[in-house]
Amino acid sequence: MIETDSDAAQRSARFQQMALPHLDAAFNLARWLCGNPNDAEDIVQDAYMRAFRYFDMFHGDNARPWLLTIVRRTWYSEWQKREMSRHSVEFDENLDDAMFEGWSEPHADPETLMMRDQDARLVHEALEQLPAEYREVMVLRELEELSYREIATIADLPVGTVMSRLARGRRRLAAALASLQARAVGG
Repeated sequence: MIETDSDAAQRSARFQQMALPHLDAAFNLARWLCGNPNDAEDIVQDAYMRAFRYFDMFHGDNARPWLLTIVRRTWYSEWQKREMSRHSVEFDENLDDAMFEGWSEPHADPETLMMRDQDARLVHEALEQLPAEYREVMVLRELEELSYREIATIADLPVGTVMSRLARGRRRLAAALASLQARAVGG
């Protein structure tokens, strides 16, 4: 069946309506998976191109889990290619700057804001130390606020595995935070 200009315009409009509201979530997941905002932009762009190409296969009302699954798979494909070529991705120090945009409060004192920024930096650093399988479920649950079932769909895991990875990830995150805080106080 040949797609007419009208059909293509309707398809494009539907894709924009369904997919574009989840662009921030897609970027957030990609950024946490790859650790670099520039790579994350590339991953999201590739994922959205794939999503548009296969949009006719999407049937449902909530495109978010479907799109995040594509982002995750796009990242894993890229990561596997890089591992095979032994090319490492350098951490982008400017990632922290984007994390704290919009934190200003009109009546907050500077010390409170500084402490909040420091706490967020420690959490960010601790989260980066987690293995990817724990980091991804933590980001999807705690930052993107997805349900266990949605995470299971995105990560192609049983719900029980999602729950156990979250529990282990939280324990590892707490241990990493304690270590970072001890180092910050002592050092």
